[in-house]
Amino acid sequence: MARISTHVLDVSRGKPAPGIAVELRRDDISIATATTNADGRTDAPLLSADALPVGQYELIFQAGPYLTATGAAPLFFDEIKLQFHVNDAQANYHVPLLLAAHGYSTYRGS
Repeated sequence: MARISTHVLDVSRGKPAPGIAVELRRDDISIATATTNADGRTDAPLLSADALPVGQYELIFQAGPYLTATGAAPLFFDEIKLQFHVNDAQANYHVPLLLAAHGYSTYRGS
């Protein structure tokens, strides 16, 4: 089964980032929402199917409330949007967010 999943790590604190709301969108349509758990992961993949629709997707992370709660002041990031393409309908796409108060990074994981 193909899937899209994510997790968030707070690289400033060296810990998972719980309580971050995440939305998965395709063609400007919301197709899934979740919140990261104590391990920084969503409890289930944001999308799973026998075949994923090929095309552009967007993950939107509501990082501001988390960063504010952990003492990042002044707030620099609020909403972080990551766009990526699904080219293989049968593949797994794990797109993590490595978050810090003043920067972030991502990659295609496994």
